[in-house]
Amino acid sequence: MPSRKKKILEERSRRWRRMERWAQGWAIYKKNFLGRIGLVLLSIFVLMALASFIPPLVDPMYKPMSGVDPEITASTGPSFRHWLGTDFMGRDLFSQLLAGARVAFTVGIASAFVSIVLGTLIGMTAGYMGGWTDTLLMRTADIIMVMPTLLVVLILAALFGQLNIWSIVLIIALFRWPGVSRVIRAQTLTLKERPFIDAARVAGASHLRILFRHIMPNVLPLSFLYMTFRVTAAINIEAALAFLGFGDPGTVSWGMMLQWVWKTGYMFKAPYWLLPPGICISLITLSFYLLGRAMDEVLDPRLRKEGERY
Repeated sequence: MPSRKKKILEERSRRWRRMERWAQGWAIYKKNFLGRIGLVLLSIFVLMALASFIPPLVDPMYKPMSGVDPEITASTGPSFRHWLGTDFMGRDLFSQLLAGARVAFTVGIASAFVSIVLGTLIGMTAGYMGGWTDTLLMRTADIIMVMPTLLVVLILAALFGQLNIWSIVLIIALFRWPGVSRVIRAQTLTLKERPFIDAARVAGASHLRILFRHIMPNVLPLSFLYMTFRVTAAINIEAALAFLGFGDPGTVSWGMMLQWVWKTGYMFKAPYWLLPPGICISLITLSFYLLGRAMDEVLDPRLRKEGERY
């Protein structure tokens, strides 16, 4: 009975320490001006993604892919009915822009999450196990790392035809984990020599318990930091694929909007169609970049001291 109470108290103590670390990290993050800008921009795009479900409920005319204004047969400028105007078929551009935000978050976060999970698990395994396991995993990472992701996806799209959105997510994830695995491996190499890991071995902890109970909590903040940068890369790759005509034809994304305005000859005729998706791609990648820079300062005390110095 006393041992059970002791375990409960230890668990509560760990939770309090975890909450204190989160509170300290948030306090440091709030002091970063660029981080606040990134958070505001990201919040705007989150609201856009959530609002993308509203227009089709108001009127079927505002469905981003199939909704067409029966009174319009060509691209028109902004109006009360269509805040950003319409495309060449009479579809509402504002609804397409909102739907593009949802696709950007889906592609960016899903592919970044899968690549970070793969990179973290492979990096921890390679760093902790060492030997031939480390050599095999890191040589595989080197081979994948030198492959140009966009070019490989273009070749796959040319071979297998149009890729759906989840195929694009999976392919991006499979080609973006090596960089993360190398960073996590280096961190694991230093962690496994720490006294608390030796104490866990002496206590009889298994390799899996050491990896997931003692090493993983210490590398997860670094993994989250790299996830913010992977999101921007995934969004840019999807936009490039869609613009080149290899995106999901059944999905309205910002890259697809740019492809439509280019293919229909409205590139220099309709700035209300051309500029919004391009600006959104730039701003959402900027928001994740600023978020990552601020998180870097939270996780690295040396950067905080450098900032305070200036």
